[in-house]
Amino acid sequence: MTPDAVGDVHERDFDPDGPAGNDTLFGLPYTGTQGELTVLSVPFDATASYRRGTAAAPQAILEASWQVDLFDLETGSIWRRGITQAVRRVCAAAENEQAAEWAEVARAGTGDESRAATADLDELCSQINDRVHAWTADAIDAGNAPAVVGGEHGVAFGAIRAACEAYPKLGVLQFDAHADLRAEYEGFAWSHASLMYNVLTHTSCEALVSVGVRDIGEAEYRLIEASDRVSCWYDYALRNALHGGRSFESIATEIVDSLPEDVWISFDIDVFNPALCPNTGTPVPGGLDWAEAMTILRVLADSGRNIVGFDLCEVGAAEFDAIVGARTLYKLACRCLQSRNRATE
Repeated sequence: MTPDAVGDVHERDFDPDGPAGNDTLFGLPYTGTQGELTVLSVPFDATASYRRGTAAAPQAILEASWQVDLFDLETGSIWRRGITQAVRRVCAAAENEQAAEWAEVARAGTGDESRAATADLDELCSQINDRVHAWTADAIDAGNAPAVVGGEHGVAFGAIRAACEAYPKLGVLQFDAHADLRAEYEGFAWSHASLMYNVLTHTSCEALVSVGVRDIGEAEYRLIEASDRVSCWYDYALRNALHGGRSFESIATEIVDSLPEDVWISFDIDVFNPALCPNTGTPVPGGLDWAEAMTILRVLADSGRNIVGFDLCEVGAAEFDAIVGARTLYKLACRCLQSRNRATE
């Protein structure tokens, strides 16, 4: 689909430089399956281990998206290829609150009630994984690039699993302050802290490349060191390289060079310095600044690799967090669409 094929039909009365005139994502004149990239909201945060609130992020990001200027200095008017928000619901607010209650009961003790609550929570998380998986598979089959917005990071599992099925040699580029490689956390098999462990265990993911990790358990560290599928640019190592005189451009190129042709981006907002995401679920000092993260995305898109989809998770629902989240979402979408352009040339 060319940019004009979308635009000629749906943009006759649309002013891209004007204020958002509707309640669609970024105020764009597309709905449903129009366009090439579709965003699914997954408002779930029941396994949050420090503080909750990211379940409200999809709505907060939607509202903040209305003040994002559509013309992008690096990719131009690539939005014309179409960015839409999915109408399918995969998690109801009542389910999230029920799951949060189970999590509290599970944490409170080790008796039968606690074990039952853990089982109920794991079952609901598994169901949500299946719903996200089904939606993502449908989007890929329809020729759309899928994007998932959480909620906690664990909601991305079903999407990554579907992407791995469609692209057997898929690599995952993980932006994160945490490794998310715990076999379980607080007894929960589908904890947000276990996302990448589950990806490595339950999918055919060929390579996991993590950037910005600075809060990690010893068992996670040993898993990384022992695995030929996982590489990690720890935050301290990245800083040491910069202080030693390396350019960030060369570091970004090395990161991208370790990825296969097909790539899923998994972007946990806490990869940023907390000044950019103060209300994320588990903030950690240090981290990437805006320009550094955007440089990696640029180098990835310019490399000719195929960004098959992405997720954006752990965004706080406060106003500034939502503003940063909306702009991160837009840059991810632009780079994903850019890579699709190159893949079809």
